[in-house]
Amino acid sequence: MENCNPQVPGPPMLAAGEGVFSGDRFALSSPSHKESIAMSYENILYEVSDGVGVLTVNRPDVLNALNPETLSEIGHVVDAVRREESVRVLVITGAGEKAFVAGADISRFPELDPLQARRFAQLGQDVFASIENLPIPVIACVNGFALGGGCELALACDFIYASEKAQFGQPEINLGIMPGFGGTQRLTRLVGRARAKDLCMTGEQIGAQEAREWGMVARVMDADSLWDRTMEIASALAGKGAVALRATKQTIDRGTEADLRTGCTLELDAFSTCFASRDAKEGARAFLEKRKPSFSGSFTE
Repeated sequence: MENCNPQVPGPPMLAAGEGVFSGDRFALSSPSHKESIAMSYENILYEVSDGVGVLTVNRPDVLNALNPETLSEIGHVVDAVRREESVRVLVITGAGEKAFVAGADISRFPELDPLQARRFAQLGQDVFASIENLPIPVIACVNGFALGGGCELALACDFIYASEKAQFGQPEINLGIMPGFGGTQRLTRLVGRARAKDLCMTGEQIGAQEAREWGMVARVMDADSLWDRTMEIASALAGKGAVALRATKQTIDRGTEADLRTGCTLELDAFSTCFASRDAKEGARAFLEKRKPSFSGSFTE
């Protein structure tokens, strides 16, 4: 779907700071912000406009397959986003009409020994965890195949907006292996053990509507309007109070890992903390004055 591969003239491209793929961990270099907007990447595109960052996996010739270099570049952007407060929302998508990300790059698999395979999986898990742990909303705009590592990438985002033509699956079993970027764990937490085992053990794919019924996908949209609608929602989120958005995300994520009583206590703490922000005062005043609020994301007047 062409609309899901935006071509905005002259966007600021974040730098290709070299991610390090060595040992059992993934390490990120940490260039200054000025350096980070100076260069372009080889395997991804990144641009920012009006508080919305757009990360596009840009390998359409191989259906945006993930190799270590691509994962490292994604990780570097996520690290930059974490440090740049002007980015309020991140959208992740894939280039071209066919795929969000169709999986990992299988061309290197025959050469991997168990240690190399572990390092590759650790890299994917580290990068996807860094996406999941961003304090801002992250939207996966899925325009086609989201299979294997691509499905796992989408699951690491806060919510998935999918084209009606999108396909989801964990087909690693057909290669004699299994998901390694967190798929068995995030999928199970979203759809339950039976459905997670079904997808991971059969290797079959499901469409967007079924994925929505299972709880994987937040919204299914017409293919022609997916990109515009996703960006419309992302822009609306970028205009919300940053303190409240971050508190909401953190409370939901941490609360679902706790018992109900603990979760409600987390909500109390986060709710009251919001009232220390300028945004809470501005939101109430704007409502009473019947005007649009102007949120700053600040804890000061």
